[in-house]
Amino acid sequence: MESEFIPLDKAGEEAKWLRQILEDIPLWPKPVPAICIHCDKAVISKALNFVYNSKFRHIYRRHNTVRQLLSNGVISIDFVSLKDNLVDLFIKSLSGKHNCVSRRMRLNA
Repeated sequence: MESEFIPLDKAGEEAKWLRQILEDIPLWPKPVPAICIHCDKAVISKALNFVYNSKFRHIYRRHNTVRQLLSNGVISIDFVSLKDNLVDLFIKSLSGKHNCVSRRMRLNA
């Protein structure tokens, strides 16, 4: 979960920056909607949990940033199932699904 929560924080910061740029464009329709970021269930449950757990004290600042972005409507998070989550190949150990995922990413010929 921690290896996916840190990229959520970074993606949230980029989404905030992108939203500020879109708001500065005069012809862009206002208000700019929340930018949707796809996550798995563990990250969503941690991001929506407002109770501080001392086990996660090393990601406390990132957790606060994500909660603030969610409450301000800058980002929204949506569930992505394991079969559609291509990033799992990079953050989890290789398994039998390696070939399936690499074919979907068109990495092998």
